[in-house]
Amino acid sequence: MSRWGIRLRTTAAATLVVVVVLVVVSLLLVGGHRQVLIDNVDEVLVRHTAQIAGTIDAGAPPTPLPALGDDEAFARVVDERGSLIGTTSFTPKGLPVLLSPPVDGAAFSTVRLPSGAEYRVESRNRGAFAIHVGTPLDDVNDNSAALVRSLALLVPAATLALALVLWFVVGRALLPVERIRSQVAEISEGNLDRRVVEPAVRDEIGRLARTMNAMLARLEEAYDLQRRFVADASHELRSPLARMRAELEVDSAHPHTADTRTTHRSVLVETIALQRLVDDLLVLARLEETSLPRRDLVDLDDLVLRAARERAPEEPLHVDVSGVTGAQVFGDATQLARVVRNVFDNAAQSGAAHVVVYLAEVGADAVLTVDDDGPGIPPEFRGRAFERFARFDDARSASAGGTGLGLAISRAIIGAHGGTITIDDDRSSNGAGHATGARFVVRLPLADGASDARG
Repeated sequence: MSRWGIRLRTTAAATLVVVVVLVVVSLLLVGGHRQVLIDNVDEVLVRHTAQIAGTIDAGAPPTPLPALGDDEAFARVVDERGSLIGTTSFTPKGLPVLLSPPVDGAAFSTVRLPSGAEYRVESRNRGAFAIHVGTPLDDVNDNSAALVRSLALLVPAATLALALVLWFVVGRALLPVERIRSQVAEISEGNLDRRVVEPAVRDEIGRLARTMNAMLARLEEAYDLQRRFVADASHELRSPLARMRAELEVDSAHPHTADTRTTHRSVLVETIALQRLVDDLLVLARLEETSLPRRDLVDLDDLVLRAARERAPEEPLHVDVSGVTGAQVFGDATQLARVVRNVFDNAAQSGAAHVVVYLAEVGADAVLTVDDDGPGIPPEFRGRAFERFARFDDARSASAGGTGLGLAISRAIIGAHGGTITIDDDRSSNGAGHATGARFVVRLPLADGASDARG
């Protein structure tokens, strides 16, 4: 049934439920109808029994007993020994032994004769006598059979009519879904800007259409980002390769005037830059493939202090870590250390000479703030500073060896750790005394119980 369409499954399931309900209702109806008819028969038997009891009270019952209004009805009166005292002129053949009535009151029973006929019998004690009055149930059985035959025709007919109505209604209800499906089927990578028509009614179909349009918008955005990323990556790879080829071709064309040492040094620098770019691309690819980082207990202050100590001595960037206090988080120490180095490298590549680092526990977060005295990040660039290959000063970043992927990698790492990395425009309370520069703020959830353990 799983291979059936929704329309067929819905119609079949609803029809099956209705059939079960109709069958149960029909059984209850037939049973109730038959019981009502039998109750009516019992009332007639009670009246006949009362008439015979009256004759007994007046004296000995007449023989034969008076007719009961039905040629096939009968009555019998027996004494305590079971001897027949009186009976009607008609007594059905094969009548079984009738049950003895209770001392006080009456008992009703249904007996079946060898011929198949059914009788409803009332048995009642009257002094020293027992009265048995019975009447055939032919009319009851005929009425019940007629009702069963009528229901046997009506239930299938009603079920068929309902199935046809359900098939039509479900088909009409699924038309918007089919319309959405056909519209989505026509969308390809060349027209991702297309959207499905959203119905005006805010029902399940409307929510489906809006969800589908939101998904298409995300796909379009992801496709545009991927396309820009491929173009940027191609440009970043092509430029150093073109420079290396040009230098080698010049030396090859003019071997007598070629400065091979300078060419080798230049090619080595370009190769190192290419290797750094490829490494960053691989890091981004691994971050996108890995859903969750490692969950080790990491001393974030140790990572910051180590990154500050490992700065090359010849680098002009000075890192002030006097504002660093202890903070522990769960995560991948290698990845978090890369974030710290990337932020430091960004300051160095932007031309900063002095960096002030603050690390403290604020509420449930470890907050790392990095201020530099560089030229700062232009306001129009801050919205895309964490995009891949984003550079607000291409010449200076390229000359400093930047790939434009550091901040994008940092955002991916921090996001995987459940934190955020942002650019803070407010420099009034940083305590560094710099009027310009950039401030990066990293927030990471503290390790459970880290604050309590220190307190």
